[in-house]
Amino acid sequence: MVCMNLLTPEGLASVTNLLDLAGVLASALLGGSIARSMDFDLFGFLVVGFVSGLGGGILRDTLLQNGPPVALVDPLYVPVALAGALVAFFVSFSERTWDRLFTVLDAAVIGIWSVVGVQRTFDAGLGWPAAIIMGTITAVGGGAMRDLLLRRVPAVFGGNALYATVAVAASAAMVVASYAGAPSIGIIVAIVSSLGLRWGAVRRGWGLPNGRDWQPQSRLGSLLRRGRELRVVRPDALRLLRRPGRRSGLGSVHEQRPDEPEGQDT
Repeated sequence: MVCMNLLTPEGLASVTNLLDLAGVLASALLGGSIARSMDFDLFGFLVVGFVSGLGGGILRDTLLQNGPPVALVDPLYVPVALAGALVAFFVSFSERTWDRLFTVLDAAVIGIWSVVGVQRTFDAGLGWPAAIIMGTITAVGGGAMRDLLLRRVPAVFGGNALYATVAVAASAAMVVASYAGAPSIGIIVAIVSSLGLRWGAVRRGWGLPNGRDWQPQSRLGSLLRRGRELRVVRPDALRLLRRPGRRSGLGSVHEQRPDEPEGQDT
C-alpha cells in the first residue's frame, strides 16, 4: 500500500518534501562539522550550515525558474538547516565515529538530493537531460558553494574518490525509473546506489582518472616544467628553444662558438 501511494502525485510530492528536508538537515550537519574543524564560532557554524544545507536547492530552483525557491517559501527549511548546524556545534563526536558518520551522511545526501532534483525538474515540465543536470546540481551545489565560501577547492572537481559521478548515476537511475512508471523504485535504487558507490570510492579507492601524472613531452614542455619547479627560468634556458643551425636575427638568441671570429654572423 505504501509503495502504491508513492506512485500517486500526492504521495510522491510528500516523499520528495521529506527527502528534501532530510537532505537539508544532513548537509547542514556536514557543514557544521567542517566549521568545527576550522574552529569557527557559533555564527560561523550557522552560516556554513545554512549555505551547505540550502545552497544546492536554492541554486536548482533559481535555474528552474518555477517560482520562488522552496527554501524561501516553506517555513521549515531555514529552521531545519540551522538545527543541523547547531547539532554540529553542541555535539562533539570522536574522530573515528565522525569519520564513519560523515561517509554515510555524505553518500545519503548525494542520493537524496539527486532524487529531489530530478523530481523537481519533472514537476517544472522539463525533460530527462535537464533532470539529470538539476539532480546533479542539487546534490553537489551546496557543498561547492560552501567550499568556495571557505576558500577550498570544491570537492566536485575531483581528487576525492567520486562525488559528482555518484550524483549523475543516482540522477540517471531516478530518471530511468520515472520513465518506467516506478518512481518509488527509483528512489530506493538512487539512494542505495549512492551509498554503495561512495562506500566503494572511500574504502576501495574507486575514482576517475586524472591528468596530474601526464606532462607534455616536447622540449618546450620540459622547459615549462622546470620553470614551474624552480619558480625562475634561467636566462640560459632560452637556448633550448633555438633550433641548431638556425640563423640568428632580431630578437633571436645566438651563442658564439669558440672557433667563430668575433662580429661574424653565421
